[in-house]
Amino acid sequence: MFLTISTTGSPQRPATDLGFLLHKHPEKAQAFSTSYGTAHVLYPEADAERCTAALLLEVDAVALVRRGRGKGRGGAPDAALAQYVNDRPYAASSLLAVALSGVFSSAMRGVCAARPELPAQPRPLRVEVPALPARGGAGLVRRLFEPLGWTVTAEPVALDAEFPEWGESRYVRLVLEAGTLTLAEALRHLYVLLPVLDDAKHYWVSPDEVDKLLRAGEGWLPGHPEQKLITSRYLSRRWSLTRRAMERLELVRLAEADDSDVEEIDNAVTAETEAEERPTPLAVRRREAILAALRASGAARVLDLGCGQGQLVQALLEDPSFTEIVGVDVSTRALAVASRRLRLDRMGERQAARVRLLQGSLSYTDKRLKGYDAAVLSEVIEHLDPPRLPALEYAVFGAARPRTVLVTTPNVEYNVRWETLPAGHVRHGDHRFEWTRAEFRAWAAEVAGRHGYAVEFLPVGPDDPEVGPPTQMAVFTAGTAQEAKAA
Repeated sequence: MFLTISTTGSPQRPATDLGFLLHKHPEKAQAFSTSYGTAHVLYPEADAERCTAALLLEVDAVALVRRGRGKGRGGAPDAALAQYVNDRPYAASSLLAVALSGVFSSAMRGVCAARPELPAQPRPLRVEVPALPARGGAGLVRRLFEPLGWTVTAEPVALDAEFPEWGESRYVRLVLEAGTLTLAEALRHLYVLLPVLDDAKHYWVSPDEVDKLLRAGEGWLPGHPEQKLITSRYLSRRWSLTRRAMERLELVRLAEADDSDVEEIDNAVTAETEAEERPTPLAVRRREAILAALRASGAARVLDLGCGQGQLVQALLEDPSFTEIVGVDVSTRALAVASRRLRLDRMGERQAARVRLLQGSLSYTDKRLKGYDAAVLSEVIEHLDPPRLPALEYAVFGAARPRTVLVTTPNVEYNVRWETLPAGHVRHGDHRFEWTRAEFRAWAAEVAGRHGYAVEFLPVGPDDPEVGPPTQMAVFTAGTAQEAKAA
């Protein structure tokens, strides 16, 4: 992972002043330990006319995985390998941004004890990053840097130079040039915008990230035309943190416009921002859709197959129309968590008679599951290897054969709307597949035809006109299609 900062000068104002600003002597090569590897600072060239400082970050892939508890870039079925084999050692990201702030902390603050007059002086700067992930392409790179006074060259990197027909990768070679910026401003721009373009962070984003963003964005972020995108991506799209940052940025903007202090107008935006509603999580919408479908079917005795930690079982218990609820999961640990969630040990006798938790595999027939009105497979099938789907199909539709079966699964077409999800990756590391709407409908139609069910499909979540809803649900009803339609 590599970045260079260059400047030019004259005998009266030598370029080697860059060494004073960075607090790193041009005649030395220095190394600094970081949590994820070693950062090296060296000067490929240093004279009165031109000086270049280079930051080389050697990333320890094993340390990155250990410190991140395995939650690095990944999510596909081969995520165990992807934790170690990925672009982190080579492409500029939040790792490089953190190294910048650590190694050049004084320069970023605009502090130079030896030459106090230097930090405030604009100087010609050239920044080069050979490999920069750019989710949004070269166009987004220009939209982010050009309003800040940079001349931007963003050359897309081919997937393979030997096979140009494969097209371009998501990486660019970035060159930034400016003559009216101070070094501190340049470093703060890079600190914020490198992880924004990568659209991922290697560490957990906590509330103090809002303060880091506002400190680094002071003087330029409140008026940036892409302020909302920068704030959202920098904070990993954590809704509460993004809202807090946007509120504070709005206060700064209003204060600057009125030539007053932020504290004087603090109440000006409170009423407006408090009126905003927090979006309903997809998991909640999914449970609401399942409950509505179960009520419409008239089911009283319900199976939650693959119940996990018992969220749906808990929601079913709150509705007295469901007289018997059985949660089934292969994981005894998940069932233990579900038991604690439901407080089975403290539940009243009448309520406890309505619910049971069973350990069992959905790949095998189980006589305990026969005779129920409805069964729910909520976000279950995508966790099975495709060759095991026929076994689950027979166990549920052939052997247990409830009158109604609800199946929900992610709609892979909608994944392009999740900006934090890397292209080509699935939503969860344990997903063996994610289907398009056509693939899910084809599978459901075949299952219904083989076992004598009719099937209809319902969207769960916002139904995008181009890519459909985030979750797709199939409602299977035993009997012929004509009987189901009449019902």
